[in-house]
Amino acid sequence: MVATISSADEAIRTAAALSAHFAEGAAERDARRQLPRAELDALTASGLLAITVPAEHGGADLPWTAVLEVFRLLAAGDSNIAHIPQNHFAYVNVLRDRGDADQRKFFFAEVLAGRRFGNAQSERGTRHAQDYQTRLRRDGGWFVLDGVKHYATGALFAHWIPVLAKDEDDRLVVAFIPSDAPGLRVLDDWDGMGQRTTASGTVELTGVMVPPEHVVPHHLTFTGPQLHGARAQAIHAAIDVGIARAALDETAEFVRRHSRPWAEARVERATDDPLTIQRFGELEVQVRAAESLLRTAGTALDDAAGELTDSSAAAASIAVATAKAFAEPTALAAGSAVFELSGTRAAAEGLNLHRHWRNARTHTLHDPVRWKVQHIGQYALNGTAPPRHGLI
Repeated sequence: MVATISSADEAIRTAAALSAHFAEGAAERDARRQLPRAELDALTASGLLAITVPAEHGGADLPWTAVLEVFRLLAAGDSNIAHIPQNHFAYVNVLRDRGDADQRKFFFAEVLAGRRFGNAQSERGTRHAQDYQTRLRRDGGWFVLDGVKHYATGALFAHWIPVLAKDEDDRLVVAFIPSDAPGLRVLDDWDGMGQRTTASGTVELTGVMVPPEHVVPHHLTFTGPQLHGARAQAIHAAIDVGIARAALDETAEFVRRHSRPWAEARVERATDDPLTIQRFGELEVQVRAAESLLRTAGTALDDAAGELTDSSAAAASIAVATAKAFAEPTALAAGSAVFELSGTRAAAEGLNLHRHWRNARTHTLHDPVRWKVQHIGQYALNGTAPPRHGLI
């Protein structure tokens, strides 16, 4: 049974409770690479995966300020679990923006019933979606899909797998494939040093039959002002900010319970060491700034959605890029500070405190922020709007 969430406050309370629950087993799941199937089922049952379904289809249609806070909270509990539904939300957006009336009716009902979307997007050896080799070709009244996708986060846990492909006219489309479709194979071959339990493996598609009503013309998304890329990137930023908060909070708890002061500090407790206090203060400022920039990005997304123009879409993308550019070094600094501030004991393998840095380093490899800083600089200096694609 899937709960129905009707307000932002309810969504945030629910996410906070789940975050605390997920945090209890996060270190052990990571150490054993134990996939969070039960936890993902709990997340689905909570109703949180349906909070962006439009109101006319029975959803809460919550603002993005709330959506990003939900992701930040979930990531603070376990960033792997927060990462898994990132593309679920991205493809709810695709359906909102480019699905026809029948597609929206069918798939939004699926989401409200607890069906999860995965993803099959990235391809190795390609630089851009326009280079994708996965193809959708017509065969009578149906389509046939062939290709191989990598880094398919969420696919192993999904009921539907949206596949990014090129049609016979070389246009970008999304084909929604049921997870039990003949010719579809999902491999659990992800072996990254961080985000270990996202099952971000490989999807193989061999002669998969697709009805026309399950194909969405995604290429139309980028013909005018859009928030598709900014919303996807904002969720990534929220995950990074959640990792930063989790790392700093766990560091503080470790220092309070286990750390010894440095001899030269001449104090009895590590929590009274003035240099440790100073560093905690610096990191707290940095994490709070990242949280504030994330809220600003959410507000910009909501403002742009209310009146979508080239100008408002550009402003939202820049706000999101700013949040993500600041979240990356913040998450990495907080993950490293676990050892800087806690002492040698924190390096023990059994504690698995290094998961915060590993998760931050792995997750922040999505879409290099140095390019986001370029777009921010062009916007600030020359008034140049960022490009229309899914990466900003």
